[in-house]
Amino acid sequence: MWPWAVVAQEPVTPPAGTDVTRAADPSPKTAPSGADEGSVLTRRNARTLTLSIPGPRGLITDRFGEPIAQNKVAYYYAIQFRHFEDPDDGAVVGWARERIARINALTGREWSISDESLLEHYKHRRWLPLIFSSVLPEELVKKGAEGLISGIVQHPVYLRHYPQKESMAHIVGYVRSKGKLPTGPINHGDPLFEETWGVAGLEKTLDDRLTGTPGVRKMIFDEGGELELDELEKAPVVGNTVVTTLNMKWQKKAESVLRNHCKRGALVVVDIQSGEILTLASRPSYDVNVWVPTIDQDTFEALENDETKPMFGRGYQAAYPPASTFKPIVALTALTNGVVRDDTLIDCPEKIRIGTTWFKNHSEYPEGKIDVLRALARSNNVWFYQVGIMTRAQSFLSVARRLGFGDTTGVPLFGESAGIVPNNQLMIEQLGRPITDGDTANYSIGQGALQGTPLQVAQAMAGIANGSVLPQLRLVRQIQDEHGGVLSAPGPETRNQLNLDPEAVELVHQGMVDVVHAPHGTGKRAALSYTKMAGKTGTAQWTTDRELAWFAGFFPVENPRFAFAVLYEGAPGEEVSGGRKAAPMVPAMFEALEDDIKPMIQPPVKAMIIVEEGGEAEGIEAPGDGVLNSLAAKPLTPGAEVKVPDFDGPIPAAMIVEEDEEDKEDLEAEPEEKPEDEVPPAPPAAVVVPE
Repeated sequence: MWPWAVVAQEPVTPPAGTDVTRAADPSPKTAPSGADEGSVLTRRNARTLTLSIPGPRGLITDRFGEPIAQNKVAYYYAIQFRHFEDPDDGAVVGWARERIARINALTGREWSISDESLLEHYKHRRWLPLIFSSVLPEELVKKGAEGLISGIVQHPVYLRHYPQKESMAHIVGYVRSKGKLPTGPINHGDPLFEETWGVAGLEKTLDDRLTGTPGVRKMIFDEGGELELDELEKAPVVGNTVVTTLNMKWQKKAESVLRNHCKRGALVVVDIQSGEILTLASRPSYDVNVWVPTIDQDTFEALENDETKPMFGRGYQAAYPPASTFKPIVALTALTNGVVRDDTLIDCPEKIRIGTTWFKNHSEYPEGKIDVLRALARSNNVWFYQVGIMTRAQSFLSVARRLGFGDTTGVPLFGESAGIVPNNQLMIEQLGRPITDGDTANYSIGQGALQGTPLQVAQAMAGIANGSVLPQLRLVRQIQDEHGGVLSAPGPETRNQLNLDPEAVELVHQGMVDVVHAPHGTGKRAALSYTKMAGKTGTAQWTTDRELAWFAGFFPVENPRFAFAVLYEGAPGEEVSGGRKAAPMVPAMFEALEDDIKPMIQPPVKAMIIVEEGGEAEGIEAPGDGVLNSLAAKPLTPGAEVKVPDFDGPIPAAMIVEEDEEDKEDLEAEPEEKPEDEVPPAPPAAVVVPE
């Protein structure tokens, strides 16, 4: 019987050997003599009904067709009123209450319907079943008519089903009913069961693509209430299938890594070449099926009041200070603008004074005169304070915007945060003054008013890896019709031109390689066994008592294919660092996927050059390991030192100056910079930010 006859995605048939009391058989019948519409309309109890059959919603799948959202047929107990000859109200109510009592006994629930509702339905809509129970458990569906009496039917409806449960819950979202079924007289086109629409996630942002086309069902009842004609005039059409870019295997691995390494966090992976989002994992999550068909008040309040906010997708809905993952942007801007060069040396004591405030490095000792490679590998705050101020905030914040910060990514994510990239107008509106040197120092290490989502950080890493353009991110791979025909399949696109100096890009790549692979790098725990990675650690002061740990980057360095961002959200009072908390999640994620990844990152095959007789063919090697050969030709003075100007300007009271607490075990293992017989200086006094 309908609706399983039209479920193209998931056929359902009654259990073998069961005699199920169902809703009226909708298979078309031929109207008997005298049952045409004209004669029916002259009889008080006869009815001709034209009803709408809501179209099933389309599937949502991963890139390989694994279902993320689908439909299933579910059943409710319902009362199908019989026709009473001149009944009184008591007889109708009594007949109905006997059946409600039987359903209560079967379900173990106490369903209650007022006498007025029973009489109203009998008067106006008795030709249609009165649905009032919850979805029947599978065991009751299998029992079929066992224990039932006449007038009770198992009424079928379509329900949304999310087979992956907690996985991808924030991305897929959920649907809700558009409203209760009508009461009162039956109108032309009334729906057979409640229609749904998307109210969160892809279910909402792509609702117009997923919604099916309604069908039309015509039913004729004679004077005695008997069904004379049941005709499917127009079959409902299933909505379009949305094929996402997500890789379910990788997504579930990312979710597993988060479960094993943190209580709150996110892990995002992006294909640099196509812009496709492969994983967008957030922890914690929840089983999105709690919304189907409706969520009870206790469950909703428990989720809403949970301090971990499981309904909040941290991967793209939460904006955080990007911390030191932002430093490559400052370095790129300074190099492109000629503020520093590859051999420029900046003196980096343990702290510097800007205005009336001391700005500290994360380590407890001065690091002397260092270049950009050393500054990136060591994540030296003092270097970036000074270079950021010399570069000016407007310059590196402009590059940040070209790399996607301060705006949503353009993919159909519900509730995506745009983050914050401050400007003078914003500062004047909020604080009554433009950006100061103190603000600039904070922004240069990814703190202050600057905020971004893990998805934006991964997107920026894709742009830095490419070096020339920011790829447009994609979450939808294809839209297919009900027959599997492809309606749309967007290809790779460019979002922004970056306008960066290629030599600056190469230099920053090398500095990010040193973060992971150099002895003095802060992110050695992120290294992979089968490829070379460029990355950046980061630690941010998030609230007054909570810190964040980041690790973001891309690989392989020679021909970048994958960009990623890992976020570890610390508990109140917990001391964290990017090197200790976030970096280990990188190999936990990608080492397990080596068999998938290695074929995808193989270097290009050598091209052969055909030479004239007397010569020989030579192979052209694939791009090298980030060695800065091209920089050797630059007319630079080795060991050039830049004199840093004095800085002034107050630091705003609203901004908290915090140090970037990288992994001190990694930072202190430096015999070449800190000889064994050298006594490290005493740590500086605590800095108090003026109110």
